[in-house]
Amino acid sequence: MAATSPAFSSRIGFILAAAGSAVGVGNIWGFPTQAASNGGGAFLLVYLVMILALAYPMLVAELTIGRLRQQNPIEALRNLSERRGWRFFGAFTGIVALIVLSLILSFYAIVSGWLLAFMFAPAAELAGFPAAAEWLTAFSVERNLIMMALFLLLTIHVVRSGVTEGIERWSSRLMPLLFVLLVAMVIYILTLPGATDGLKMYLTPDFSRVFDPNLIIRAMGQAFFSLSIGAACMMTYGAYLSKQENLPRTAGWVAGLDTSVAFLAGLLILPAMFAAQELGVVIYDDAGALLSSDTLVFAVLPAMFDSMGSAGLWVAFAFFALMVIAAITSSISMLEAPVNALREETGQPRSKMAWLVGLSIGAISALIILNFNTLFGLVITVTTVYMQPLLGLTFGVMLTWVLRQNYLLKALQEGAPDIQKSWFWKIWPWYVKFVCPVLILLVIWRG
Repeated sequence: MAATSPAFSSRIGFILAAAGSAVGVGNIWGFPTQAASNGGGAFLLVYLVMILALAYPMLVAELTIGRLRQQNPIEALRNLSERRGWRFFGAFTGIVALIVLSLILSFYAIVSGWLLAFMFAPAAELAGFPAAAEWLTAFSVERNLIMMALFLLLTIHVVRSGVTEGIERWSSRLMPLLFVLLVAMVIYILTLPGATDGLKMYLTPDFSRVFDPNLIIRAMGQAFFSLSIGAACMMTYGAYLSKQENLPRTAGWVAGLDTSVAFLAGLLILPAMFAAQELGVVIYDDAGALLSSDTLVFAVLPAMFDSMGSAGLWVAFAFFALMVIAAITSSISMLEAPVNALREETGQPRSKMAWLVGLSIGAISALIILNFNTLFGLVITVTTVYMQPLLGLTFGVMLTWVLRQNYLLKALQEGAPDIQKSWFWKIWPWYVKFVCPVLILLVIWRG
């Protein structure tokens, strides 16, 4: 790595930043929505299996590639082999991953703009500006464009400040605050009438739905999306990680924190749905299908907050502040990967690249907003349900099939000198090499 290359200053800084990358709207918006739409406890069970069986092994692989070469994803994947064909394929894969990541951030910025709007709305109401609050919560092209742009500007501001002063500094502040707010909200929601019905739905699996192919592929996509796998984020962060860190253990911390937040988010959202129903909010149609499944937190929960009177404004502000914090910790990692890749490839200043990439993604977001019904769902499905698992699979296969086994062992021994004697080393390379490709392709084919 060049002397000017960025790096995290501490293990806790890396863990909080990587967990922040993983913990985002995918956990607090996507996971509960998917759980509510796919049988509650059944989805939770399959999701946890996917984290253990696929997401964690692939997370270790992606972090390993990043730290092994300590370069941007294009160069890191290119340099896994000395053969011309594999080098070309590696560079091509890195470029595709960064394009997919940029597309993910383009729709992510739109959703996060909604979160900003719904956070500002109760503040406007409390300040005596009901017209402004109504504009902020009404779906419109103008609102979506302005809020998306504001969110991207916040993200650009953090990324242009660098890894230590920008990403690590803000992640170390925001992640503990996120946990505190999330736990406090869960405790409060569970005291409301009707919340126990949502708790039962969430924690009691319907085993008749566990083997539903659609549920399984959604759970796999959610696991990869929530852990930022297959989009070069973790590869980029791995390049900033010290050689003294134990990769499997560090990956375990990141996966554990991410899964904990997703689980807590389910404890918050599903009981809140049934608490809203107790207050007269309709959440299921006559056929038992969830209403407003894609916009659950923007339809059902605000209706519940409104029914709580003036106290609901404060609760709404706290809830959407929590969502914004989760969103920004993920968006900075999504922007960081292409920004650092361009910085290394072109030699241009970080600040300039942050503005160039950020504004380009903003243009894509604007295009999606202007063609919302056609593009929004399509971009989400293509990038998160299919491309992330396929790219994660490609990273794992390249690491275990293309890189020589002795080089892989040496890379893992940095930070874990005795790993060769462990069960991890005896199982993980072969599991990623043979089992993960079969499982991922089988799930995609069946789904």
